[in-house]
Amino acid sequence: MKKKHLRVQLTLVSIGLLLFVLTYLLYPNIIKNKVSEDLSTSKDFEKTIRSEEMTTFDSLEYKGIYDFDKPFKVKSKKAYMLNEEPDIVYMYNMHVILHLTDGRTVNITSEKGRYNKITQDCFFEQNVKATDGSTKIFAENLDLLATKNFLEIYNNVSLDNAMGYVEADKINYNFETKHFKVLMFDDKSIKMKIIR
Repeated sequence: MKKKHLRVQLTLVSIGLLLFVLTYLLYPNIIKNKVSEDLSTSKDFEKTIRSEEMTTFDSLEYKGIYDFDKPFKVKSKKAYMLNEEPDIVYMYNMHVILHLTDGRTVNITSEKGRYNKITQDCFFEQNVKATDGSTKIFAENLDLLATKNFLEIYNNVSLDNAMGYVEADKINYNFETKHFKVLMFDDKSIKMKIIR
């Protein structure tokens, strides 16, 4: 009977030691090697793209015209252009300064975005913020199309102005007139509550 208990105890201790070695010694090394491998693959991929397929820039600035008569500047701390589509500039920390006819200035920022040098259209992505001082807009995407008099703002949109606070799937907003149109992606009628 004692031998049976001793075998069970040894088996349990062995299993415990094996679990300890796997959990605290072997598994962290496997994860560390996997992360290192993923990072090196990612860096190699970036080096391949940078050297062969794109041109990079630091502190880039373009000037354009919005709605046929309003000047704007688009700036970026870092940017790149793919050699196969040289009219599109991909930007990081994108910032547009839009001057309205009544003297107000609109600032639009995002983590990433694109600028079309030919059409002068701007497409903002990730943590988009737009404000003229009194109106504040937050979203994941915003399109500033040079030939339109409104901004197309979509994905988790919130708009805060003198009329109140609105959340929607999509809002078309005109900074000049301060009018907006609330839309939903699925074309259903909307239920809207403006909080003052």
